[in-house]
Amino acid sequence: MRLIDLSHTVSHGLVTYPGLPAPVISDHLTFEASHEVYAEGTEFAIARIEMIANTGTYLDTPGHRLRGGHDLSALPLEKCALLPALVVAGEDTGPTGLAAFEGLDVAGHAVLVHTGWDLHFGTETYGAPEHPYLATEAAEWLADQGAALVGIDSVNIDATPPRGERPVHTLLLEREIPVVEHLTGLSALPPTGATFSAVPVKVAGMATFPVRAFASLPD
Repeated sequence: MRLIDLSHTVSHGLVTYPGLPAPVISDHLTFEASHEVYAEGTEFAIARIEMIANTGTYLDTPGHRLRGGHDLSALPLEKCALLPALVVAGEDTGPTGLAAFEGLDVAGHAVLVHTGWDLHFGTETYGAPEHPYLATEAAEWLADQGAALVGIDSVNIDATPPRGERPVHTLLLEREIPVVEHLTGLSALPPTGATFSAVPVKVAGMATFPVRAFASLPD
């Protein structure tokens, strides 16, 4: 099979979501400093990273939006690994509505909305108000039809007016449907036939974390 990376690279100073702090990557132990700890000829490097959960390509669990919602440690692997993928062409700006999903059997699938907005990642345009997002009625339909996971290659799956509501996050996470944002490279996938995985670290007390999202395709 062929593996296709769908994740942005996390690097020192990377701005994922405009206005949120960038990660700081540094050395905890250098090769040189490790000579004082290990036997001659043996050396190790240990890095450290300081970052917020919403960094790079990441997955949201219900606890991100809902008090009492489960965290990363309670995320079933069946919700984020080895899912049949449906790649749906979304609008390049503004909302992708219900019409984009008509006739699709989304039950048990990772539904990935391909807008092409990932081309702006790391630029001021990425967080612009006209960024693509999922319409509320489309999110409600996906939840009702049993989608296992919903992802998008944009800055947010919701519209982002200042101090606005986040109805898509609310609808999906209330139904325990994980959300993956800031995907990239969806243009390399066919509409059907790929298998999608986006598994975060199993952390108690956190509801969002970066993932290495990828798809597999028959060779």
